[in-house]
Amino acid sequence: MQYNVVVIGSGPGGYVAAIRCAQLGMKVAIVEKYNTLGGTCLNVGCIPSKALLDSSEHFHNAAHTFKEHGIDINAPKVNIGQMIKRKGDVVKANVDGIAYLMKKNKIDVHTGVGSFVDKNTIKVTNDGKETTLTAEKVIIATGSKPTPLPFAAFDKKKIISSTEALELKEVPKHMIVIGGGVIGMELGSVYARIGAKVTVVEFLDSLIPTMDGTMGKELQKATKKLGMDFYLGHKVTAVENKGKEVIVKAEPKNGGAAIELKGDYCLVSIGRRPYTDGLGLEKVGIELDKGKIPVDDHLKTKVDNIYAIGDVVRGAMLAHKAEEEGVMVAEQMAGQKPHINYNLIPGVVYTWPEVASVGYTEEQLKEQGRAYKTGSFPYKALGRARASMDLDGLVKILADKTTDEILGIHIIGARAADMIAAGVVAMEYRASAEDVSRMSHAHPTYMEAVKEACLAATANRPLHM
Repeated sequence: MQYNVVVIGSGPGGYVAAIRCAQLGMKVAIVEKYNTLGGTCLNVGCIPSKALLDSSEHFHNAAHTFKEHGIDINAPKVNIGQMIKRKGDVVKANVDGIAYLMKKNKIDVHTGVGSFVDKNTIKVTNDGKETTLTAEKVIIATGSKPTPLPFAAFDKKKIISSTEALELKEVPKHMIVIGGGVIGMELGSVYARIGAKVTVVEFLDSLIPTMDGTMGKELQKATKKLGMDFYLGHKVTAVENKGKEVIVKAEPKNGGAAIELKGDYCLVSIGRRPYTDGLGLEKVGIELDKGKIPVDDHLKTKVDNIYAIGDVVRGAMLAHKAEEEGVMVAEQMAGQKPHINYNLIPGVVYTWPEVASVGYTEEQLKEQGRAYKTGSFPYKALGRARASMDLDGLVKILADKTTDEILGIHIIGARAADMIAAGVVAMEYRASAEDVSRMSHAHPTYMEAVKEACLAATANRPLHM
């Protein structure tokens, strides 16, 4: 079968690339090894984790805040089976939506493992059956997989990855989370809110260490209220499944007494690795660089007609980053000249409170030696936050000391994930902190905290603090 473009992988990068190629008039095929489309994000990542996060927040509110709101109910009970079932229904609806979009855009879907025969030929293998596709251009979008500890492989029973954490049949008594990044904090908070004891062990000295340091400190404060415990600056030295319990040993990386933790589950969330297994890259002369596929600024590999996007190439492993790259590659193939500003791709942690960030962190600006000013405003000073009882959090604005151009926006608090889009818009148009502070923000809203933080950064003159 002959195509203008064959996309290998149907996650957010792959399926969006396929749709944009089809919109631009190309004949497109997409190859997916699993029986459902959507990749990690839709099946075992972004979508199912958010479904469980929302369910756990509803339970937590029913147990802890309904009474103050004047809602009297009997003590709620967790039905973990129904939570997992609802999560599955959400996943199915999204996956079915992608299948519909493939049909709508006349994109052929081939199920099986796609591998290169040569630069224009892809072999798709499924249960011993082989199909051969020929393509003028190929987009690799095969995503990533969870990274195991070198001394403790996933047994998928007690030592688990995020995939298994989305399918538990019971609320853990004590979940030990190795890794205080996005995945560890999101899934750890799910189970903390529905009654599990959760202990987080993180090698670095801050939670969510890729984000601004203030965000990690504030998130730790907020999640401590759920009963979560933290061992920051600790190196895990051993993880052992003893049958009914898992034993985790760790020691302070700067010296001190070792610790031993015992739990019924250990979630390992130390990161993800690019997934290129079975692609046959050696057949086309592509060599990996630290596991990733090297690409130029146009996301083209060393082979002229082969592109790679998303988690298999450099940059943050984010679904929306992969989507932007998919669109960029498709439009380049059509002769257009799209561009991505990678510094303005936002990052989000979907705990409650949510954390969202775009632009430079304060640590990065210090490292650059750039003169900057900062302004912040706490949620507890917001009328809207008082009304909803979401008092944890703040907005932090970083701006150039001379020009006042916004260099970074960091939010922890209710609805931060949605609010950060306004920050991206402001920074894409190179707004100053004063520009934003002089725009009318509806009252009462959470977004008023952004205005007030900009006022604080511009002239240290917030109105409500």
